[in-house]
Amino acid sequence: MASLISRRRMTIEWGHCDPAGIVFNPRFFEMFDSSTWILFDAALSVKPNELAAKFAIMGIPLVDAHANFVKPAKFGDVIEIASRVSEFRHSSFDIEHKISIGGELAVDGGETRVWAARDKTNPDKIAAVAIPSEVITKFG
Repeated sequence: MASLISRRRMTIEWGHCDPAGIVFNPRFFEMFDSSTWILFDAALSVKPNELAAKFAIMGIPLVDAHANFVKPAKFGDVIEIASRVSEFRHSSFDIEHKISIGGELAVDGGETRVWAARDKTNPDKIAAVAIPSEVITKFG
């Protein structure tokens, strides 16, 4: 389990919401994605658009995402998103996202991503490759 936690605050805007004024659930997955990239930038000091070149990979594609919606987030709410890598494996990792409003859990979510590069035998495909130990170490 990594110890680095990335936290950010944001205000829910009207464009995040459905006609009832609550966040349209798929928008939380956009927030998760942005939070993952912010976490990686904080840990590795590498901007998202430079990650592939720095580590000779194609990227960190998403292979699973889930969320438990505990409390609605509404237009004007200030939320905090706390994100951390909860587990590293050989070539994949899990990221935990917790969104709170006023200190209360609103959304409990997560992603599984793969450290991916071009397949050496078929460059039209991608393949999972080992996550470098130097990357794992930087997450604490």
